Amino acid sequence: MSSVTIRTDPGALGPPAPERARIIRTALLIRAVEERLLELFAEGTLSGTVHTCIGQEFSAAVIGDHLREGDAVFSNHRCHGHYLAATGDVLGLIAEVMGRSAGTCGGRGGSQHLCREGFLSTGILGGCLPIAAGTALAGKLRGDDRIAVAFIGDGTLGEGVLYEVLNIAALWRLPILFVLEDNGYAQSTQQPEVLAGDIVARASAFGVETASANTWQWEHLWHTAGQAVEHVRAGAPFFLKVSTYRLRAHSKGDDDRSEEEVARFEEHDPLNRIVASDEPGVAGMVADVRRVVDSATADARRSPNPLPHPEIDDDPPLRLRAVRLDGPRFVDSLHEALAAGMRANPDTILLGEDIKAPYGGAFKVTRGLSDDHPDKVLNTPISEAAITGIGTGLAMCGMRSFVEIMFGDFMTLATDQLVNQASKIAFLRGPGADPVDVVVRTPMGGRRGYGPTHSQTLDRLFVGTPGLRVVASNSLVDPGSLIAALCRGGHGPTVFLENKLLYGRRLGETVPHGFTLELSEEDFPVARVSAGGRADVTLVGYGGMADYLLAAADLLFTEHDVLAQVLCPTQIYPLRWRRLLDVLTAGRGVVVAEEGPGFAGFGSELLAQLVEEAGALPARRVVPKETPIPAAKELERDVFPEPGDIVLAALEVVGES
Repeated sequence: MSSVTIRTDPGALGPPAPERARIIRTALLIRAVEERLLELFAEGTLSGTVHTCIGQEFSAAVIGDHLREGDAVFSNHRCHGHYLAATGDVLGLIAEVMGRSAGTCGGRGGSQHLCREGFLSTGILGGCLPIAAGTALAGKLRGDDRIAVAFIGDGTLGEGVLYEVLNIAALWRLPILFVLEDNGYAQSTQQPEVLAGDIVARASAFGVETASANTWQWEHLWHTAGQAVEHVRAGAPFFLKVSTYRLRAHSKGDDDRSEEEVARFEEHDPLNRIVASDEPGVAGMVADVRRVVDSATADARRSPNPLPHPEIDDDPPLRLRAVRLDGPRFVDSLHEALAAGMRANPDTILLGEDIKAPYGGAFKVTRGLSDDHPDKVLNTPISEAAITGIGTGLAMCGMRSFVEIMFGDFMTLATDQLVNQASKIAFLRGPGADPVDVVVRTPMGGRRGYGPTHSQTLDRLFVGTPGLRVVASNSLVDPGSLIAALCRGGHGPTVFLENKLLYGRRLGETVPHGFTLELSEEDFPVARVSAGGRADVTLVGYGGMADYLLAAADLLFTEHDVLAQVLCPTQIYPLRWRRLLDVLTAGRGVVVAEEGPGFAGFGSELLAQLVEEAGALPARRVVPKETPIPAAKELERDVFPEPGDIVLAALEVVGES
């Protein structure tokens, strides 16, 4: 049997008549739409999946009745009711699930992924919670009374990101309402099997105000929800547990519950009882919502299928110009660019662990910035997933957010927020939508003796994710210019990699004598170092490998009379590599050197595409040994490529021993 119990309270405080009628109609509409979706699925009109909230409608209808224009609602895979209560957009929902152009996201998101102004749902449990917190933070920073509402299920109680967000919401007193819909099951697993302790106590432990209600006493739920929303508008988070029951399967038809259990809840379902009653006006509401659903379904059927994605010419010609770098230290350039960006745009926010004065971040990039911008430079808990998602929420509200992850190895903890959340929002919003300008900065790379979990280069986790830009700074391009471009906005979610060895170096100091540095004319340029544009071999790399390639080019010239050109893109994804074709093939072969693992890495992809386009070309990869990175200096040195390794590979390519 389910852990859910049914309680009645005849004396519950209820809404006035107009609000009562409005709530009942919304609940009826939600049920009618979802029943139609199940019918459409049964007839083969829908593909994918359909997660209905039939039986739970009063949770969405009641909460929605307390919201104002400008409030933001976030949901999960069981989102239809929340969407309809927040927007009333019947056609958009039905057409979206049908995969038609009239859909909320033009058919791109389907049943689980809905995105429009003031609403976002995704299919990862807990994935929206940090984004909701970021939206709440944006409202607080701007001083308005808008709130964020985050609907979650009891299954989300197993996700760690929930507790990261509860902690931050309490610390920063964010105007966010957590609504936990407790239907007693996580898909097919009964709650007692997977959940320990008390649900409400979890939120209370963070100092968050809490309350409990249920959908069978929906009038009392309305009263409780009103108090919760008022509390949040006053400037503090609230956690509302709503006990309820799902009358249909988790998704379509996967239901292992007994018929007797479901029938018992069908009998006590508040909407069923209202429809069966002789309450004035209900029959008219039922007929009205059916007309609305019939009309929306007909319009959705007439809506065309979405057009294929247009081909985008992403290969503008490569225009190189000679430059001379005699600039500041790498870390100083980053610092000054962030300071300038904050002065130019008051909506620029920095988030990270230990980034405020006096510490200023592990590598001192943000030193002193909190003195000038005390409300815009925020120390965060050690909660990489939460702070990354908060940055996304801020960016969705039009702010410029820069999130610092202390070590690149910790990016694994933020991967969901980048790969499954931030990178998908612009896609769901559709062509022409404002970009989500969240930037996640992090140092990567080894050679400093930090050991296996503080020395990795993990860009491969993000390179290849559509909608996510990956920029790897190097010593040949002023990193301040890259940050300045990101401060201007328009580039979307970006992972910004900073090699640890670069922070103390001066820009351009490793360019060999007699070689010229050229940069392409764009926000995230390609750097080429050559001797008058001539080359016997092309050395390619990015990030911290640039200096090792330059050292190898110097050795090749002075000791072997071989001219090498060095090519270092700063934007390593998307890599517009076709425009580099003439440069890559200028010599007798190519050597790609990396600090990260070689298998299925950047070099493999570059050479594979080069072969596809240009045919056979002598090539070698120089990569670290396949082992975790040791802390001992001699062992670590043995793992990473050195200039001599690159020289040997280049000599093999040009046919010399």
